[in-house]
Amino acid sequence: MNRLDTDVLVVGAGPTGMLLAGDLAAAGLRVTLAERRAPGISNLTRAFGVHARTLEQLDARGLADELVATGTPLTRMRLFGGLSLDLARLPSRFAHLLITPQYEVERLLERRARSTGVEFRHETELTALHQDSDTVTAGLTAPGGTPLTLRARYLVGTDGVHSAVRNALGLPFPGVSVIRSIVLADVRLTEEPRGVLTVAGAGDAFAFLAPYGDGWYRVMGWNRTRQVPDSEPVDLDEVREITRCALGSDYGMHDARWISRFHSDERQAPAYRSGRVFLAGDAAHVHSPAGGQGMNTGLQDAANLSWKLAAVLRGDASDPEELLDSYHSERHPVGAMVLRSSGAIVRLAMAHGPFQRAVRAFATRALDSVRPASDRAIGMISGLGIAYPPGPGGRRPVGRRVPDLALCEGRLYALLRRGEFVLVAPEGATPPMPASPASAARLVRATWADPARRTVLLVRPDGYVGWAGRTDGRD
Repeated sequence: MNRLDTDVLVVGAGPTGMLLAGDLAAAGLRVTLAERRAPGISNLTRAFGVHARTLEQLDARGLADELVATGTPLTRMRLFGGLSLDLARLPSRFAHLLITPQYEVERLLERRARSTGVEFRHETELTALHQDSDTVTAGLTAPGGTPLTLRARYLVGTDGVHSAVRNALGLPFPGVSVIRSIVLADVRLTEEPRGVLTVAGAGDAFAFLAPYGDGWYRVMGWNRTRQVPDSEPVDLDEVREITRCALGSDYGMHDARWISRFHSDERQAPAYRSGRVFLAGDAAHVHSPAGGQGMNTGLQDAANLSWKLAAVLRGDASDPEELLDSYHSERHPVGAMVLRSSGAIVRLAMAHGPFQRAVRAFATRALDSVRPASDRAIGMISGLGIAYPPGPGGRRPVGRRVPDLALCEGRLYALLRRGEFVLVAPEGATPPMPASPASAARLVRATWADPARRTVLLVRPDGYVGWAGRTDGRD
């Protein structure tokens, strides 16, 4: 039996796994990425939108501008009942939702992962794992069914809703099925819709259309009167019928290259960490596609975990266990929030009966007319409004997202591409070195472009405030 060694074994080569693996390899670590699929990225994927916070994370890796060029920016999200969310108000370089297929995200992340030295092992499945105080030992089957044992210091499961890693840990995945018999298809249209993203519901059906930008459209639909198992065949006529019921037209859809039926669950693992094993992405949480937050939440999981694992493995963490535990304490509440928000959207879209529709109408009016409520909704969906607890003894702005600051050395997110903490201080100041998981040798020092700024910020590699102070003695 072969025996291999690596610093981190990542199981699952979707977007979450590839971003995580690429970050760790860029930090100088040995990373193996195991994937049960054969090489080659399938373009038959469900995700179609990249939110502002995810684009900021990709910007911190030098990938955002290239990804934006593959898609269509959407500055207004139109949801049920005429509700419209103005994304142009977002305080970000990326004040929009980028409509682009998941395979474009995967293409860029795979290229980066390979360039940083990640070892890909396709057609390789996890069959068992055992951990002790120092290592994780994974039992795998390689191509052809050959047994393989791999020892790693840490293992991360990014292997989706049916996660073999989560199952091997014996972790439950509690939750419920929210909606059955959703149909998905990639089609061409004879008639172009007026809006970039077309979303509506009428009677017993709802549907949306989103362009890929290359002549193909993603359509998703649901009909309350046809609730059948996922295994039930689906054809283009059924997709057309649902679209006509919900949107008033099927826009002459034709030439479907892919059609599928699936159900939507709301589930979350109770723990994102078990010793030396972690869960991220759909292996840790799954929810309805409403709001397009699934892939985005997984990518942000990876951005949170990668620098913490790197700090521990490179010996930079003053308290390794506390730092690794903070992955769960920061990201588990975010996963729970996404379950609630996406669940609320889909339940309002499915409103049936006078009372439920009255609730939907009230919620729509409130979000349309109350600016703070609308801004909060946009902040949560886009990810820009997500903040982490400041931690014991900490206080705001610790844990808050840092925008793309103007610095004498350039944009903050360009500096974050080095994968290190960035210490921002006024010119000529010698602030006290804050306690952090980053060694002083790896800090990137930067200066405010605005000389009036007296704040000192320690920005974590994932773009959140790790410590804050002032040079003038004021709080």
